[in-house]
Amino acid sequence: MAIRRIVKYGESILNKKTKKIDYKEMKNELDNIIADMFDTLNFTHGVGLSANQIGLDIQLSIISMEDKEKNKNYNIVIINPQIVSYGEEIIEEDEGCLSFPGLFIKVKRHTSVVVRALNQKGIPIEIKASGLLAKALQHEIDHLNGITFIKRIPIAQKIKLKPTLLKLKKQWKNIDESKMKPEVM
Repeated sequence: MAIRRIVKYGESILNKKTKKIDYKEMKNELDNIIADMFDTLNFTHGVGLSANQIGLDIQLSIISMEDKEKNKNYNIVIINPQIVSYGEEIIEEDEGCLSFPGLFIKVKRHTSVVVRALNQKGIPIEIKASGLLAKALQHEIDHLNGITFIKRIPIAQKIKLKPTLLKLKKQWKNIDESKMKPEVM
């Protein structure tokens, strides 16, 4: 399919709650959008990608990852997802985001979640996740709600990070994944 440009920090669509998908209405478009999202994610070597990160105002996210502990590969599509329960424990680990290339910050996340959504075929699913998959689900669902990972850090850390973000924002403005050759990334 196609590699899409990833929306970067500072672009307004990242701060806006996305619109629910009417599956019947969008059914014919979804397969192409999802294929483009997986192409883009694979090209950038990311773990997850939400539709608003490619400029689309819809509640759609994908996750592609390998869980070495469980010896499983995940290629997950979630439409109109909702986290219905969180594990009690919260951990703080480094986290990155394709909309903030090269930036990693410590973010607090729950160690487990239960998510309800529709899959690519419009069938209701429930995902019980822990570890990296739980973290990825929380990160991508945050995106769909207009919450970037920097909104999850303490205010003092945000203030400290601001000059770095302003400098990086200028560099990120010129990055367009859709025009890059695979060996460039």
